[in-house]
Amino acid sequence: MNHSQQAERLAQDYADAILRLSYTYLKNTQDAQDVCQTVFVKLLTEPRDFQSPAHERAYILRMAANACKDLLKSPWRQRIRPLEDGLQVPAPEAEEGSVLSAVNTLPPHYRAVIYLHYYEGYTAAETGEILGVPTATVHTRLARGRAKLKELIGGMDYEQSV
Repeated sequence: MNHSQQAERLAQDYADAILRLSYTYLKNTQDAQDVCQTVFVKLLTEPRDFQSPAHERAYILRMAANACKDLLKSPWRQRIRPLEDGLQVPAPEAEEGSVLSAVNTLPPHYRAVIYLHYYEGYTAAETGEILGVPTATVHTRLARGRAKLKELIGGMDYEQSV
């Protein structure tokens, strides 16, 4: 039996069983499909001779179970969370009249440098690297952004607020 015939036979005989078993472990369709693919790749790259079809089925399902267990205990899997978990956490709201709400009304190129410099603590040179602009441009945008903020906030002098 050639390679493609072997792959087709394995897929017809075991794909559904591997997917069902993987889904029971992982509770995620995409991860179950990944495990199924991993099992088939391993079977095709490391062929084995089995005593009987029952032995072959047991071996393949054991491979799938072990692949699921490996995925569940992987460091990457332990750090991720479902997207739905993030949807339940509300984004912080900028209070009306706050500096953050004023910053959010700035044009994007001023808003980006103001945010990176004051909220994230990056230097002008680091901000320039992040945004892909020269340091002089960052200084110019910071000055213009501060001037626009001063207009928006109502003329409060920056030195007085510190």
